[in-house]
Amino acid sequence: MAKPVSIEVWNPNGKYRVVSTKSMPGTRWINLLIQQDCRVEICTEKKTILSVEDIVALIGDKCDGVIGQLTEDWGEVLFSALSRAGGKAFSNMAVGYNNVDVNAANKYGVAVGNTPGVLTETTAELAASLSLAAARRIVEADEFMRAGLYDGWLPHLFVGNLLKGQTVGVIGAGRIGSAYARMMVEGFKMNLIYYDLYQATRLEKFVTAYGEFLKATGEKPVTWKRASTMDEVLQEADLISLHPILDKTTYHLVNKERLSKMKKEAILINCSRGPVIDEVALVEHLRQNPMFRVGLDVFEDEPYMKPGLAEMKNAIVVPHIASASKWTREGMATLAALNVLGKIKGYPVWSDPNRVEPFLNENAPPPAASPSIVNAKALGLPVSKL
Repeated sequence: MAKPVSIEVWNPNGKYRVVSTKSMPGTRWINLLIQQDCRVEICTEKKTILSVEDIVALIGDKCDGVIGQLTEDWGEVLFSALSRAGGKAFSNMAVGYNNVDVNAANKYGVAVGNTPGVLTETTAELAASLSLAAARRIVEADEFMRAGLYDGWLPHLFVGNLLKGQTVGVIGAGRIGSAYARMMVEGFKMNLIYYDLYQATRLEKFVTAYGEFLKATGEKPVTWKRASTMDEVLQEADLISLHPILDKTTYHLVNKERLSKMKKEAILINCSRGPVIDEVALVEHLRQNPMFRVGLDVFEDEPYMKPGLAEMKNAIVVPHIASASKWTREGMATLAALNVLGKIKGYPVWSDPNRVEPFLNENAPPPAASPSIVNAKALGLPVSKL
């Protein structure tokens, strides 16, 4: 028999039982569930990552839906347990769902939710922050100061890279990649080279218009170029940010061979998925090229880093905080809760999962729809006409 898991209960007499495997920011998500007659149970176990056995115990004999996390293994065992308990909905509090076996969810008729549309600017801002920190060696300088090593100004002390007039490379020019590109182009007057399977027309128009504005004010205009290959970006850019999806084609997208094609003083940023970089090859490249710098928010084997990475002074490493702004995390919790609630109440699926503002407006009730169900088509769920 599974060991009991500690919980916090809201609205104990609610008709529908919704479980959250973690406490999530804000209270709006809880209130929205309570207002629709849900009993909300929040796991309070002092564990960073719950095991499959823990979550089975949380689901119990009767459960209408679960809100879970990207770190959990949602496969056959959990979807089977949720189905037996009468549950029809699970939502990740994340845009990604690499931790979810969607085929298993389909087998048991469970709707799988995610939370896109709310992390774009926040993630792009962190990528920009890492870019600046790496270029100007801010973390190294901070450690130097705290260690009491600063004796006074020196000509060579922590000399880094000027971004203005340099070339920023973006691999994956979707919503987040394009937002990052706009920040770097407009904020630092960088030229852009990007690679994507699809043309980023809106981004191109933005850079063109900004270039014309600069020219009209007597400044050198910025330029853009759509590369025909990813290697072209790696060879030409001074600063490269990775924004691809993670699948079989992008696993170890950046490997030993591709690292060798980059400039010796280039900066590489990754706020997408850890496995798009061969981390072992990266550590060796950092060791051999001390002026090459990297900023990482994600890692190949989270929560672990490959041996040697933590010791690299030319690496900035942060613990998967790209979405960690208050507004975004509270919005993610709200969207995840509404995904589960929508399926419980029999609502249709929202037609555009990236247009989530109506769900996040605290001054009006949210639409009667699930914001984003990734397997809606496979389950034959209706789409909202709102």
